[in-house]
Amino acid sequence: MKGIFKQPASRKVFLFKVIGILLPFLFLVLLEGVLRAFHYGNDLRLFIEYAGSNDFLVLNPDASKRYFTNQSIATTGNHEIFKKKKDENTTRIFVLGESTTLGYPYFHNGSFHRWLQYRLMRSVPGRNFEIINLSLTAVNSYTTLGFAHDLADYDPDAVLIYTGHNEYYGAPGVASTERVGDNLFLVHLTLRLREFRLFQLLTNFYEKVTPGDAVSGGTRMQRMVAEEHIPYGSALYLRGIGQFKSNMEEAVKLLHDQHIPVFISNLVSNEKDLKPFVSDAVDSMSFPGFAKNYELGLNAAGRDDLPLARTFLMEAQRIYPVHARCNYELGKIAWRQGEYDTAKAYFVKAKDLDGLRFRAPEKMNEFISELCKRYSRVHLVDTKAAFEGQSPHRCIGGELILEHVHPNLKGYAIMSDVFYEAMKREKLIEVPIEDEMTFAQLVQSMPVNAVDSIAGVLKIARLRSSWPFTEALGEDSVRIGTEEGKLALKLVNKQIGWDQAMDLLYAKYIRNHQLASAREVMETLVLEYPEDASVYEKAAMLSGELKDDDEALFYFSKAFRLNPTFDRAKYLFVLYLHQDKPADAMEYIDYAIANAPGQLNLAPVKTYTSEVIRLQKALASHPADLSILFMIAQAYYRMDNREGASIYLGKVLELDPGNEEALVLLEKLKG
Repeated sequence: MKGIFKQPASRKVFLFKVIGILLPFLFLVLLEGVLRAFHYGNDLRLFIEYAGSNDFLVLNPDASKRYFTNQSIATTGNHEIFKKKKDENTTRIFVLGESTTLGYPYFHNGSFHRWLQYRLMRSVPGRNFEIINLSLTAVNSYTTLGFAHDLADYDPDAVLIYTGHNEYYGAPGVASTERVGDNLFLVHLTLRLREFRLFQLLTNFYEKVTPGDAVSGGTRMQRMVAEEHIPYGSALYLRGIGQFKSNMEEAVKLLHDQHIPVFISNLVSNEKDLKPFVSDAVDSMSFPGFAKNYELGLNAAGRDDLPLARTFLMEAQRIYPVHARCNYELGKIAWRQGEYDTAKAYFVKAKDLDGLRFRAPEKMNEFISELCKRYSRVHLVDTKAAFEGQSPHRCIGGELILEHVHPNLKGYAIMSDVFYEAMKREKLIEVPIEDEMTFAQLVQSMPVNAVDSIAGVLKIARLRSSWPFTEALGEDSVRIGTEEGKLALKLVNKQIGWDQAMDLLYAKYIRNHQLASAREVMETLVLEYPEDASVYEKAAMLSGELKDDDEALFYFSKAFRLNPTFDRAKYLFVLYLHQDKPADAMEYIDYAIANAPGQLNLAPVKTYTSEVIRLQKALASHPADLSILFMIAQAYYRMDNREGASIYLGKVLELDPGNEEALVLLEKLKG
């Protein structure tokens, strides 16, 4: 009898044990569900639905909160929408990186991806380009890796990456106040756990009961720094490089294995015109003679006695070779003496020795090159070589960099060009030679308006007047007295938003009949809101008023593709007929006929246009046939296309100056 009941009893005990083990987990799952049901905490998905339309997605403004322990300083990125389902005629490109990649201090149309977008829009007008910038300020390669994990689900044609300068101080870098820990596995685990509302609840409770020790006050730049001195070759220095290598290797391998082309740029910074922020304190007992020679060298340099200064500083450098400022001063002397290669070597070494690590070490550029050699779908974008090529004696300085790492507008233009050429080289984009916008044309026509430009100068002036820079605030030298300057100042002071600033700027230009400047504002908005047909139409209408038919055609075509209407079709076929392109006009004539309001009869326009097309084909075989030329002029005249009629009457009279029929019709045109 005992054997009969023993087995069921054992099963019950086992079942109770399993239930006992699972019960806490079931409770946690239930609690997580309750927190989500009551919308506690933050949804950290990369993308959310766009509020204006369920057909579009946009970067989640809370996505960055995964990477910041102090949620109050978490940054937000651009608000660039894209379709849930990519159209067949669309190339979709995601951009990953930090503040430089986002376009600081210009943002909007100063950023390299907007220069790229404008050029692609002009060079390949028949194709739609979605370039979605997911970059954030004050982050590093952890964000690049985290965002890369999700991108395959959104059908990208390529991913562009520029990152590395924030590796130490960007969240959650090894020397940042947002640092999570030293173990990469634990850091990644913590970042993943932050998705759960229960973990957010526990974190919030911990922060409330634990006294905060984060840096308060100062700029975000200052608040993010936990370690102001990271010696070259130190354990912390090496951890930062190791963190970068691990995250970037995983990110590009992930994208490569999903057959997504990656274009990753090496890094540029101010080498020549920025002295190191922090140099090592040199122990006089261990390195006797350094301090004396260094001081004598600086004094001699101050008196412009360069040979003597070099002698003392070379001796100081021999005694202690890794002093950042000493190497930088030797670089300045070599530069002034015309030894530019030597100067560059000193400047680069000084940058790498700088203890305050706001500029990426050269080791990171070396690793980026290695990555591109190891993966066939990962392509190097050599921004550094391009910047060197545009810098005096190949030494990057204030000609292209605003302060330590952020390019000026010329620098962002060059950056866009290097990405553009890399994508062409790898055949991601195919550009018809006859349509291609050259780099010189891009620089000439890129719509960066005065408010954005002045706002960028103001932001840099304020940055350079704060820690760790020491310059005086230079706002007085900026054109604040102009109306554009006043708007820029309000924008920087956050008294108005960017959209409001653009509205006020546009209204000012329209009020003063500054049509070219008003169109530039509309072109700015075209790049900011590429899915809004109305801004294309406004740019087109202004182009028409400026008698710029090519630009009017370009923008009306874009507006029509986004949202076809009768009025847009009418403008398009009229413009094409004015330019003597009847075959191009026919598509829009057909649309206008099918959608014409009321009793409007456009059939005669189609008849005359068809007749012109037929006659032009005949003219191709008989280019000097006066009767064909005159019949084309008549057809254009009958549809009230005076420009087209004038073109062909001119050709008739050039061949036969006394042609009576042509002269009579010409008088009618003048009447």
